[in-house]
Amino acid sequence: MKKEIIALMYDFDRTLATQDMQNFGFIPSLGMTPGEFWNKTEEFCHKYDTDRILGYMYVMIEEAKKHNIKMTRGWLKEQGKNVQFYRGVITWFKRINDYAASKGLKCEHYLITSGNKEIVEGTAIAKEFAHIFGCEYCFSDDTKEPIWPINMVNYTQKTQYFFKISKGVYKNHEDEKVNEKTPNRRIPYRNMIYFGDGMTDVPIMILVKNNGGTSIAVYKDGEEQKVSSLLEDGRVNFICKADYSENRELEQIVKLIIDNASIQSQLVSKYNHSSTN
Repeated sequence: MKKEIIALMYDFDRTLATQDMQNFGFIPSLGMTPGEFWNKTEEFCHKYDTDRILGYMYVMIEEAKKHNIKMTRGWLKEQGKNVQFYRGVITWFKRINDYAASKGLKCEHYLITSGNKEIVEGTAIAKEFAHIFGCEYCFSDDTKEPIWPINMVNYTQKTQYFFKISKGVYKNHEDEKVNEKTPNRRIPYRNMIYFGDGMTDVPIMILVKNNGGTSIAVYKDGEEQKVSSLLEDGRVNFICKADYSENRELEQIVKLIIDNASIQSQLVSKYNHSSTN
């Protein structure tokens, strides 16, 4: 019998990584502080009334040019090696995969980030994801440097990936398939979990929760107040410290969700079998 799939979907910056991914390698390479870079991004966005995500992608290109840095795909990927993660993240994926398998489920991990996909691809955990959705550049065939953003993921656009992942439709040119009526989704909504860290994740957190999935807001130790209102307002199912270590609260919660998914899968299988007899 084919195993049901449970999908764990993650934001990246301050959800898995302890800071914005650009802060670890890219910004220091410019000789700038994170504050200086992000302030420059805010100034650009305010001046031209542009989306903050498009704004930072533009400023990255301009600042790299000013500092004579050839910002190729390979160079950006190298910056991913500097990214630091919360406790337990590196071993999290195998532990959760193994637990899901012990309950008769297949576990898949997906990243939905407003950060640079190219940087993520250089991190220690890139190989753990079935698919990475993030901001991407188109690179020149001649100079190998960015010439245009080919994908941009802001806080509202994150919601589309909930449906894409459920249906197993990942390519932008296949968007029409997302809107087609699908009797049997590849991954049921109830088997989908989203991890985020704050207000920029609210639209997808609400979407996942309201469709029967689970939304979890994580917070840095001592900063619970930043996400407590999300639970109080009914926007998430749980809030939890961003500690992915073995047997910590976050793992315990996810294992219970997997237990429930396993039971639901068995009930659905039993019902469908009985109804055909």
